[in-house]
Amino acid sequence: MATVTLKGNPIHTNGDLPQKGTQAPDFKLTGIDLKDVGLADYKGKKKILNIVPSLDTPTCATSTRKFNETGGKLPNTVVLVISADLPFAMKRFCTTEGLQNVVSLSMIRGKSFAKTYGVLLEDGPLAGLTARAVVVVDENDKVVHTELVPEIGQEPNYDAALAAAK
Repeated sequence: MATVTLKGNPIHTNGDLPQKGTQAPDFKLTGIDLKDVGLADYKGKKKILNIVPSLDTPTCATSTRKFNETGGKLPNTVVLVISADLPFAMKRFCTTEGLQNVVSLSMIRGKSFAKTYGVLLEDGPLAGLTARAVVVVDENDKVVHTELVPEIGQEPNYDAALAAAK
């Protein structure tokens, strides 16, 4: 279990992020087309997992925009934005914002991703959503970078994530 804060108040996750150097856990998430996807759908690509509570918050929206601008331009790399939002809301957000370099994935069919990756918030006002985190996975599905953002309202370290994906 890890502890993050929301406006300075402690909130606990269900576990810890996968360790650097380990095999990334597989997952089943739902795309904006309502099809389920997993790691195998991105085989041979580097993956930046931008894990956010909801695209309906300013910080989540900002991180998605920034990774769209930067991470989506890296060769052989896909940016996966993962949240509890409905696929319809994710599609609307990306369309409205003109974001074409990120793939939005929803936990609509269950919280197994959040539990497996150790980011499920167990208490506090956002219980049931995810903490803010970034996990970078190489083309062989090895974890090469992780960041659990200590304050939910804070942006992740983009430079560290992008350097790990290069």
